[in-house]
Amino acid sequence: MVTPVLMLLILTLPHLASRALARWRSQVVPAAAGAWGAGLLFLFTASGHFTQTAPMAQMLPPWVPAREALVYATGVLEIVIALGLFTTRWRRTAAWAALAALVAFFPANIHAALEHVPMGGHAWGPAYLLIRGPLQLFIVGWIWAMVARRPRA
Repeated sequence: MVTPVLMLLILTLPHLASRALARWRSQVVPAAAGAWGAGLLFLFTASGHFTQTAPMAQMLPPWVPAREALVYATGVLEIVIALGLFTTRWRRTAAWAALAALVAFFPANIHAALEHVPMGGHAWGPAYLLIRGPLQLFIVGWIWAMVARRPRA
């Protein structure tokens, strides 16, 4: 169960490092680093779409047409979201796209766990959702708090 821990580290370490650096350098913006962490996470998850295509296609119900093509397309979407999170101009738009993707993709994780798809923790079955569900909520909360919501005046 290394992947959820790795995902949390990728998401949070840029922000935590920026907070530590902010003590010595005033130009460091922890919220921007939070967006970078989200972008790195989306690049990490996008890589799975191209290196684990067949298992990811199995995460989708059999009635979904062109499952492998859909896996590639969503991988490209995740890369585009990541690039948006890295740029100041597109950051909030990309954050909202990330939130929509996280909500839209979660049913595939539920299906994969119920079907014991042999990819990552999904092979554990429904018990995996006890880890994946809270992780997904944390990622959604992080992107909302760090990037999507308007900063307080």
